[in-house]
Amino acid sequence: MAHNNRSTLAIEGGPKVRTAPWPARALFGPAERQAAIDLFDQAIATGQAFGYEGEQEAAYCRQFARTLGGGFADGVNSGTSAVYVALRALDLEPFTEVIVPPITDPGGVMPVPLINCIPVVADAVPGSYNTGPRQVAARITRRTSAILVAHIAGLPADMTGIMRVARARRLPVVEDCAQSHGATCKGRPVGAFGDIAAFSTMFGKHHATGGQGGLVFTKSEDLYWRARRAADRGKPFGLPGADSNVTASLNLNLNELGAAIGRVQLKRLPRIVAARRRAAGRIARGCQSLKAVRMVTGLPGSQPTFWFLLFSLDLDRLRVDKKTFVAALAAEGLPVGASYLHVPSLARWYRQKAVFGRSRYPWACPLYKGDPDKDYPVPNILATDACHFRMAFHENYGRREVADIVAALKKVEAAYLR
Repeated sequence: MAHNNRSTLAIEGGPKVRTAPWPARALFGPAERQAAIDLFDQAIATGQAFGYEGEQEAAYCRQFARTLGGGFADGVNSGTSAVYVALRALDLEPFTEVIVPPITDPGGVMPVPLINCIPVVADAVPGSYNTGPRQVAARITRRTSAILVAHIAGLPADMTGIMRVARARRLPVVEDCAQSHGATCKGRPVGAFGDIAAFSTMFGKHHATGGQGGLVFTKSEDLYWRARRAADRGKPFGLPGADSNVTASLNLNLNELGAAIGRVQLKRLPRIVAARRRAAGRIARGCQSLKAVRMVTGLPGSQPTFWFLLFSLDLDRLRVDKKTFVAALAAEGLPVGASYLHVPSLARWYRQKAVFGRSRYPWACPLYKGDPDKDYPVPNILATDACHFRMAFHENYGRREVADIVAALKKVEAAYLR
C-alpha cells in the first residue's frame, strides 16, 4: 500500500523519519550537585547562612569576565534584570529614545520603558533576525540616548558596523547576549564589542546558574560600579566615603548558590559550544544538496553558538506555504516551530503602552519631545519570518539526530518541490 512507502509523508499516513525520543539535554550533573552540597555543608558547619556577594559570586564573576577577554562582571537574578541593570548603569536621561532589536524576548525590551525611556524598534537586516548598522542608523534622532542590540539564536549581529555607527554619534551600546554565550564575530566574543553587555543564565541557556540568573559585563570599571549600584538598591559601591545609598534601584542580586552552580557550568561551556557547532555544521552540510531549504549559519567571519537552529525556505521553489511545510516536518518527528516573531512593537503591552497604569507613560509624558504614536515599520523582519522556521537544538544532538533531521528535510522537500 502507498502508506507503507517510505517516501510518503507522515502527515499523509506514511512512516515517520524520527520515532525515537530526542535526547535530553542533561545540563546539570553530579558536579553541580556537589557544588551545592559543599555550600550547604559549609553553612551547616559554620552556622552561617550563605547569601549573596560572597566568595562564590566573586569567583564566578571573575571567571566569566576572563571568558570575554577580561573586564568586570556582576551576577544578577535574570537576563531581564541584566538588561535593566546595564541600561541603568548608563545613567540615561528619562524620556530619551533607546533603539531596540526587531526580534527579542519581551524581557529584552521591557526594561527600556521601565527606566522612562522610549523603545524605538529598528528593523532587521534583510534575511536576518538581527538588526544591522544601516537599520540602526535609520532610527537615530537627536533624542536617541543608547542602542540595544540582541544576538538572536546564537548568531552574532554585525557589531563592527553597529559600533562604527554608534561611535560616530557618540551613543553607548548595550549588547543582549542572552542567546549567544560563547559566540564570536571576527575573533572577538559577543558582549565585548559594546559598552556593556547583558547575559541570561536561566536553565535553557548555554550555561546556567540554576532556574534563573544573569550577568552584566563591561570592560569599563566606572560602568561596573554603576552596574553594581543599580543591581543592589543603590548601595555606594566604588564610592569611598559615601555614607548611604546613592540612587534608587531594586535588589536584583544573584546568590551564592547560583554562583556555585555557575562556576561548574562555566567549565562545561567550551565543550557545550564545541558540540553545538559540530552538530550544527553537520546539519548545514547535509542541507547543501537541498534546493529550497537552507540552514542559517550567520555572518561571514562569525562563529555562532546556535541556541536554536534557523532555516530559510525558498517558497518560489515549493508548491506549499511555510505553514504546511513545517507541519509536515513536525509530523516526521522534528521539533520545529513555524515562527519566532517576537517583535516588540507588535506586542500588546507595547501597542497599548501598558507600563505605568493607564498613563501611557513614558510615551505620553510632556517631557518626551517625540511623537508618542509614531510607528516603526519592520518590513524586513516580517519578510524574514515569512520564509524562515526554527528548530529546537542542543549540544547532545549526535550523529543519529543529525541524520534524522537531514533525512526529514530531504523527504519533505522532495514531496513539495515544484
